[in-house]
Amino acid sequence: MIIGIDEVGRGCWAGPLVAAAVGLIDGHAINGLNDSKKLSAKKRLQLVGEIRKATTAIGIGWVWPREINTIGLTESVRLAMQRAVDEIELLNHQIIIDGNYNYLEHMHRTEAVIKADGTVAAVSAASIIAKVARDAYMTQIALKYPLYGFEKHVGYGTKLHIQALADHGVLPIHRINYKPIQKFLSA
Repeated sequence: MIIGIDEVGRGCWAGPLVAAAVGLIDGHAINGLNDSKKLSAKKRLQLVGEIRKATTAIGIGWVWPREINTIGLTESVRLAMQRAVDEIELLNHQIIIDGNYNYLEHMHRTEAVIKADGTVAAVSAASIIAKVARDAYMTQIALKYPLYGFEKHVGYGTKLHIQALADHGVLPIHRINYKPIQKFLSA
């Protein structure tokens, strides 16, 4: 089994950073797996169902804005990945992390692989699981803060988000250490 790990929400101005760890039997085929950014929302939802049928080795690690503001982004990515891995039974499986940095180098048999979210099935699956989980959360939080459009931009720095910040100010779910948000704190 290969445990794939990917995160989503690193560049967002609001909301949690989410990592997923997904274990798939090497060679197990789920048609259509790819980097979540290259798939439609409809396709991601379909694939989540297929991933959940294919494995019970799924962990999701959440790091909340308050934590991100306190420990910074790099440590938040590591923490999200650790929390995701802690939710599954690892045994002695290989762990592949998407990217060029091994955030879990303290763990046995881990490696970082650039663009693994598009080339390693377990990492693609993790990318999809993390994206769907985070997007669902941001859609729910949009009900609490309807003036911000979180269901549309999911916390990224879009024109809509910038206008909402200008009109209504910073919320507790914003990452106040991010420079674009700091501009609105001093306004």
